[in-house]
Amino acid sequence: MIELYHQLLTEPILNLLVWIVNVLPGHDFGVAVIIVTLIIRFILLPLSAKSLRAQRSLTVLQPKMNEIKEKHKDDKQKQSEELMRFYQQNKVNPLSSCLPLLIQMPIILALYHVFRDGLNEESFTRLYSFVEAPEIVNTLFFGIVDLSVPNIVLAVLAAAAQFFQAKYMLARRDKQKKSSPKKEEKKKSDKPSPENIGDMASAMSKQMVYIMPAVTLFIAMTLPSALALYWITTTVFAIVQQVVIFRSMEEDADTSLDQANKTNASKA
Repeated sequence: MIELYHQLLTEPILNLLVWIVNVLPGHDFGVAVIIVTLIIRFILLPLSAKSLRAQRSLTVLQPKMNEIKEKHKDDKQKQSEELMRFYQQNKVNPLSSCLPLLIQMPIILALYHVFRDGLNEESFTRLYSFVEAPEIVNTLFFGIVDLSVPNIVLAVLAAAAQFFQAKYMLARRDKQKKSSPKKEEKKKSDKPSPENIGDMASAMSKQMVYIMPAVTLFIAMTLPSALALYWITTTVFAIVQQVVIFRSMEEDADTSLDQANKTNASKA
């Protein structure tokens, strides 16, 4: 199983990386890492966009879903039936935001393994017959940072990028929560409810804003800095992707609202 994983994912990425190193002027390993990361991210872009759009749709519909869960909390079968009917009416799939991420994970892990292990004699044994092992691998990124050893600056930048991405997503979630219709306050209860569970999830998300960058910093300070460079590149790409997609969705929503208002005005 592990060998199949290497053959299907790790080896193609490794060969692409080596080929780019060979054709690059100066054989800069760091530039090759950035190029390979961007190529893979662009290939995965349709899946990522689909996941973000599905996540956005589910967030918008969450208050109504919570109402259904609360209304039928004593009848799980009825609750499931009503939720399925609600999903069909709104043309959403609760798993649609997870499936693209699950498909991406093996590819992202393969990228991680390639950049973690770097280019060495052992990795060259996995090269295809038409890809030559590079005679020279310049591990000095722009002649400054040695990517074969840990680097504190790149480690901090990788952690900072993760922090800003998490903060951005959390801010968007809070904004969406505030824009949702407010309900009358209920008496506090020790019994679990959709609202209580949502609050717990929100608290965990806020903790992860700090935990994930800390974990990233620790790992990046102990492994070759090529991995930190990969994290920086892929995280910055993800932030830009999220900003563009969410802005596009908001513009589409505003356009739909304007059209609905014009239709109502013409009927009046």
